[in-house]
Amino acid sequence: MTTFFNQIVPRLSRSLNREAAPATGATTTEPEFTVKPAYEIKETAEAWGLVAHLPGVTKEGLELTAEEGLITIRGRRAWRQPEGWTAIYRESVDAPYVLTLEHDNTVNADGIHAELKDGVLRVSLPKAEAVKPRKITVS
Repeated sequence: MTTFFNQIVPRLSRSLNREAAPATGATTTEPEFTVKPAYEIKETAEAWGLVAHLPGVTKEGLELTAEEGLITIRGRRAWRQPEGWTAIYRESVDAPYVLTLEHDNTVNADGIHAELKDGVLRVSLPKAEAVKPRKITVS
C-alpha cells in the first residue's frame, strides 16, 4: 500500500463572519464554522478511491478541485427550518464542508471521476502509469 494522502485541514476551525445589521447599521459578529466531512480512502492497483460524506450538499453546491498535489472538496449544507416551527434543540447547522488532502502527484488528473449521490461523494483518482504495478517477464 502506498502512503498517498496527507490531510491538510484536520480539525474544526472557526473564523468570524461580520455583517452589518440592517436596521441600525451596527456590526454583528457571528461565528462561521468549517466542518471537515467524514471520509475514507481506498486503494487498488489502478486507482485510489476517496469517499466523503456530505449530507445536505447538492451537486450545484459542491466544488471539487485537483491542482498542484492537492485535492479539495468544498460544499455547503443548509438547514431549513419549516415555516411555523421553532427549534427547541438541534445539532444541524448551516456550515461549509472543507476537506483538503495533499498527495504525491501520482494521480492521472485527466482521468479523475466524481459522483455525488444521497449525500455521498465518490471520487476515483486513477494512478499515473509510472506508479502502477507491472508484471515483469523473466527470461
